[in-house]
Amino acid sequence: MSSPDRAPVMSRPLALLLVLVGLGGLLGSFELAVEYIRTLKDPAYTPSCSVNLVVTCTPNMQSWQGSMLGFPNALLGLIAFAVPVVVGMSVLAGARLARWYWALFDLGLLGGYVFITWLYSQSIFSLGTLCPWCMEVWFFTIIGFWYTTAWLLRAGVLGRLLEPVGRWLMQWAWVVIVLNLLLIAVLAQIRLDWLSLL
Repeated sequence: MSSPDRAPVMSRPLALLLVLVGLGGLLGSFELAVEYIRTLKDPAYTPSCSVNLVVTCTPNMQSWQGSMLGFPNALLGLIAFAVPVVVGMSVLAGARLARWYWALFDLGLLGGYVFITWLYSQSIFSLGTLCPWCMEVWFFTIIGFWYTTAWLLRAGVLGRLLEPVGRWLMQWAWVVIVLNLLLIAVLAQIRLDWLSLL
């Protein structure tokens, strides 16, 4: 029997998307962690993600913004991105999760989204860089947040009154994601144009 405490079952394509989001974020976080360790072992080492003065991850890793909690953000990513993989695989295996579980999961995604929004703002406007592996992390965080939130709203997990919003957002989530990514690109281009005038 179904329980009112249980949320509707997420579709398999969305569950698979969660797994892919988690794996993509894990890859970016892993590469950042590896490059950080290599720079610690050899200060003269040039990370593979450092292409030129603008497309580089070195300033990001060495800045205080790159270690917000006293350790590299990449280590936080290795922990955080494992969660969507576990949630997605659980749904694919037939699990029907409680509403509170989904609400906490989305709260975590919101926290990640706010965090990467701050990080790319810092990267663009404070450090003046575009870190390739960081951008991969931003990309998958944005996708995971918008699609999961849209589904939870549509399913009524975050409140019945928000179901119409969820239906709309679920239909147009890909547009919101594209606009979100375009915003980052535009901000980066404005910053680069401004730097070129100096």
